[in-house]
Amino acid sequence: MASSYERMAEAVGRGLTRTGLTIACAESCTGGLLTSTLTDVPGSSAYVMGSVVSYSNDVKVRVLGVSSETLTSFGAVSEQTAREMAEGVRRLMLTDIGVGITGIAGPGGGSHEKPVGLVYIAAANADKTKVQKYFFSGDRMENKSTAVHYALSLIQDMIRSADQ
Repeated sequence: MASSYERMAEAVGRGLTRTGLTIACAESCTGGLLTSTLTDVPGSSAYVMGSVVSYSNDVKVRVLGVSSETLTSFGAVSEQTAREMAEGVRRLMLTDIGVGITGIAGPGGGSHEKPVGLVYIAAANADKTKVQKYFFSGDRMENKSTAVHYALSLIQDMIRSADQ
């Protein structure tokens, strides 16, 4: 029996196929887990164009086009960085949808201002970029999995808006 996670990825795949939309991902704290989940669906090569695992700020700047000023002013884990990651990967991969995920999976790396479990997820299309902020309370793997779950939900929202 498929998990709810797998069913979400399949629903996203059906939506992308139905609408003819393509997607690319820029992942930091999830380390490629979203892309892996999307590509677990048979036929995903029709809509998943690629991904960038941008753990380092250098890769965020050089590959995705995140502004060094954004990183200096707001940090790697911020709404602004997630937005620029999503928009950057969309431009880089020439896709309809770009997704950016940045956060602190744990167990270390958190601070009072940016605790472990803080995650920003962004999805961009030609018309808009939507960014959501979350606080997850699991261990490292749970935080990564939960972030992917919420990213899939955000992608479904983007597909629905394209359907209208």
